[in-house]
Amino acid sequence: MVNKRVDQPTGTETVGHEWDGIEELNTPLPRWWLWTFYLTIVFAIGYVIAFPAWPMIDRATTGYLGWSSRGQLAEEMSVADQARASVREQLAQVPIERLSDNSELLQKAVAGGAAAFKVNCVQCHGSGAAGSHELGYPNLNDDDWLWGGDLKTIEYTLTHGIRQPGDEGTRTSAMPPFAGAFNPQQLDALVSHVLSLSGKEKPNAAGASLFADNCAACHGAGGEGNRSLGAPRLNDAIWLRGSSREALKQQILQPRMGVMPHWQGRLDPVTIKMLAAYVHSLGGGEDFVEVAADPEVKVDEQP
Repeated sequence: MVNKRVDQPTGTETVGHEWDGIEELNTPLPRWWLWTFYLTIVFAIGYVIAFPAWPMIDRATTGYLGWSSRGQLAEEMSVADQARASVREQLAQVPIERLSDNSELLQKAVAGGAAAFKVNCVQCHGSGAAGSHELGYPNLNDDDWLWGGDLKTIEYTLTHGIRQPGDEGTRTSAMPPFAGAFNPQQLDALVSHVLSLSGKEKPNAAGASLFADNCAACHGAGGEGNRSLGAPRLNDAIWLRGSSREALKQQILQPRMGVMPHWQGRLDPVTIKMLAAYVHSLGGGEDFVEVAADPEVKVDEQP
């Protein structure tokens, strides 16, 4: 072209374009860049042929290889389902009280139970299983159990619930209301004695007498509780409804009794078993104790 010339400072030919005194140098692209560009074109053509690429009305071109992300996901899900099915079969065959004999299977059960807990239990017990004093949801991380904390007992509680209407096997306990049974001085003395059982206050003789006459039949003379009745232990520092004097007075005068739904029929037995394993693993789980002295005596939880 007529306008082409060689730029003197660089020794490079111009492309012949000039605007306001500015000219463009005819500098060719590096060879490696060109070959890379050509390779991307070849790759793009190969990809369009081999994989789904062109969208249509209700689907996309299938591609020569027949691959799809949905198909790959389905395969991976199938493999995972098969692995879970194998674990579930093993769990179904192992009695829950023997689950701790197989540490690997127990670990898998705990992992499955953790997932089930997030779906079914966090609404009441919280994501960290700490419960709530205000609402009466127990903390599952401590070692205080109304009915027992071994694997079999936890499984039973999950299966039948607490005060679940319509379930003959449900855990049931009822503390009678003592409204009108004590005058204010007697109520204060009784509360002081209950608090003294866990070292929160000094002993109170009048309160001890009232406790022996009205409370010891269920809670024990020393406040040790009674798991066969679901009567809570009073001589530790763990309280379901709070440990303030006001909270104790309210519970004595007008007891608040919670309800936990049963999970049989909602969850399959293996999932309940995994849930029991997870709850047991939170920190307060107890060893299973088998009573064999009398053949008529059935398996029982720890005292």
